[in-house]
Amino acid sequence: MNAIRRNRSVQIGMALLALVVMTAVLAPPIAGMDPLRMTPEDRLTSPVAAHPFGTDMFGRDILARTLHGGRISLSVGLMVAAVALAAGLGIGLVAGYVRGVDRIVMRVMDGIMAIPGILLAIALIALSGATLTTVVVAIAVPEVPRVVRLVRSVVLAVREEPYVEAAVAAGARLPRLLVRHVLPNTLAPLIVQGSYVCASAMIVESILGFLGAGMPPEVPSWGNVMAEGRTFFQIAPWILFFPGAFLAVTVLSVNLLGDGLRDTLDPRLRGRFQ
Repeated sequence: MNAIRRNRSVQIGMALLALVVMTAVLAPPIAGMDPLRMTPEDRLTSPVAAHPFGTDMFGRDILARTLHGGRISLSVGLMVAAVALAAGLGIGLVAGYVRGVDRIVMRVMDGIMAIPGILLAIALIALSGATLTTVVVAIAVPEVPRVVRLVRSVVLAVREEPYVEAAVAAGARLPRLLVRHVLPNTLAPLIVQGSYVCASAMIVESILGFLGAGMPPEVPSWGNVMAEGRTFFQIAPWILFFPGAFLAVTVLSVNLLGDGLRDTLDPRLRGRFQ
């Protein structure tokens, strides 16, 4: 019964995520208008047939801005996950296997983790300017130590295995040893961790946009749309509600997918729910 319920949760998560991705990819034909187009005569219009999600204080269509904002959030989430996993994998492999490097690397990682991620991201964006590349790097940097710690823990366990010791005795060089014998054992936990990093990155990007420290104000990201609508929340709550609902559904679907991957890839958890 537990397995059936969990499979249903995963299927729901995948269906929701597929729906969000489809609406983001097909945003122009679905919305039917430019998210930056201003129509002052329609400002603060409640949801109607012409504007299903209503309009904001400049008369811009919230449906168009929400769907196009999905492109920004999904792109940031995927790119942050890719950058954090790639950097964390490389650093974690070396730190976990080379004892002399381990102490130095982990103290650096501990120092980065001691700084709140939001503050570190705001500082990096303030220094380099608000662009998509800067936002991705600023969000990815605080995520790298978590990936490094995960990979390091796996490597510490794997390097004591007999087949690794046999490879060392046979004269295998370090790069070949890491790629052929150690790296495959890190892929399953990395895939699961990547889903959580993606969800966290989308939340952080929206927070930065809401605080005015993320993407430029003219870019229709979910955080920017909600930030612009907070002043008019009492008279036009739809400006915050629809992008907030899309963000919540997207993060929920990614987390459900991550839970399903964890249960599938970890044989101990898979057996528990059978």
